[in-house]
Amino acid sequence: MNSNSSKTIFFLAPYPKGKAPSQRFRFEQYLSFLEEMGFNCTVYSFLSEKGWETIYKKGSFFAKMGAVLYAFHKRLLLLFKLNKADFIFIHREASHIGPPIFEWIISKVLRRKFIYDFDDAIWLPNYSEQNAKFERLKNYKKVNKVMAWADTVTAGNEYLKNYALQFNQNVHVLPTTIDTENHHNQKTVHSKSPVVIGWTGSHTTAQYLAIILPILKRLEDEFIFEFRVISNENPKLDLRNFSFTKWNKETEIKDLAEINIGIMPLKDDKWAKGKCGFKALQYMALEIPCVISSVGVNTAIIEDGKNGFLAEDVNAFYDKLKVLLQSQSLRESTGLAGRKRIIDQYSVNANKEKYLALFK
Repeated sequence: MNSNSSKTIFFLAPYPKGKAPSQRFRFEQYLSFLEEMGFNCTVYSFLSEKGWETIYKKGSFFAKMGAVLYAFHKRLLLLFKLNKADFIFIHREASHIGPPIFEWIISKVLRRKFIYDFDDAIWLPNYSEQNAKFERLKNYKKVNKVMAWADTVTAGNEYLKNYALQFNQNVHVLPTTIDTENHHNQKTVHSKSPVVIGWTGSHTTAQYLAIILPILKRLEDEFIFEFRVISNENPKLDLRNFSFTKWNKETEIKDLAEINIGIMPLKDDKWAKGKCGFKALQYMALEIPCVISSVGVNTAIIEDGKNGFLAEDVNAFYDKLKVLLQSQSLRESTGLAGRKRIIDQYSVNANKEKYLALFK
């Protein structure tokens, strides 16, 4: 019998299982592995599936308030079950709004140790237009207290780790990872024409496309290519050969593999420094060469000119996209090197033991 067979892990997370990329690629894809190792894993989300759908609709203020109140009710009930858990793992926050009341009760009243995991600069304000009215209810600085109360902190990159070290000395870097065997297991076809330059992300990060738009317009005058966006909302860009694919969990890998060159423009600010390079990781896993802003963890993921390309400004985006558009062989060799980088350093298989070590 596995020595972990009687151990139970409660995962507390903001969103329903299988819905949010942050959760899916931070801990959810390790659940089956942990269960194979003998752990009993249960995910307790703050929002229900119905609440998740409600909270991101435009308007519906009272429906959103109802969803949040129901979520708080569920969290209160969960406190009475925590004695059944051998390990408590909190991803980002136990509740979307208000002070860290649940983390405080877990740590100070129930005297339970917990692992705290985060993958963005979530101490900085960042919200969508749909939820601007809820902005005043957010408590961004609560993350500092939660870090201090945690027994262990896991951060998505070195920048986040260094921030967390101000509040807790037991901090480890666990990168956001890709399941290259069961999920990102397809690859792009570089021989097709026209070449597809693409970007994927949520509507909240589509603002970064404004950085690259003048360059794409300039390239349109020199090359025939399609620019494709995969997202939950259509940004309706003013480009001759623009196309939009609505993000769908069931077809996300197939849709992503239609891209031949991936881009990830970012502003060089504190929020961008906290990001974990997820777009680049996805592109590289599917052998899609990418051109990404040389900001934060991107410079650790990419070896410029070998497994991808770093762009320090818009002119660099132009130069490197132009070279990739001109050379199929370069796209192929860069894509192969990119996937190898993911398998070696940023895959689930490469990081399983790090996750397992948290629950020893």
